[in-house]
Amino acid sequence: MILVLRLLHILSGAFWYGAVIFTARFLMPSLKAAGPAAGPVMAQLNQRRLSQALMGAAIVNVVSGGALMWVLSGGHMGAWMQLTSSKTFATGGTLAILALIIGMVMNPPAVKRMAAIAAGAAKRGGPPTPEEVAELDRLQARMRTGTIIVATLLTLAVAAMAVARYT
Repeated sequence: MILVLRLLHILSGAFWYGAVIFTARFLMPSLKAAGPAAGPVMAQLNQRRLSQALMGAAIVNVVSGGALMWVLSGGHMGAWMQLTSSKTFATGGTLAILALIIGMVMNPPAVKRMAAIAAGAAKRGGPPTPEEVAELDRLQARMRTGTIIVATLLTLAVAAMAVARYT
């Protein structure tokens, strides 16, 4: 059981963290620089369900991490939490949970609205209206902020997990 949980936790965490860091550091700045030309790339990412893949990995990571803590504690979380290493694992887990919540609240609604605007413009056969462009800019800024916050929280969570065993 513990091997399966560790495998799920590490693989989902590696995907979640890597994808968020790539998005924050490389993809979003490139899309911003591309301006309106970024639209087709965003449409492809939406078709490939990037947001859903990230949320799925995040949920698997948090649930498997919680289950690992339960199994490792032998069901006695209070006693287990007296260890410094356990507190460090719990801190990392808390940061990951915050990253999951912030990611769920900030990014998927923005992605959904951006896709609706793009679909509306495509249906009309022209570019987005000036109002839609302003809304797209606001939504992109919201996504950048959310992604940077999530990337920061996940970096701290990964750091806590990396050193917890040695504290």
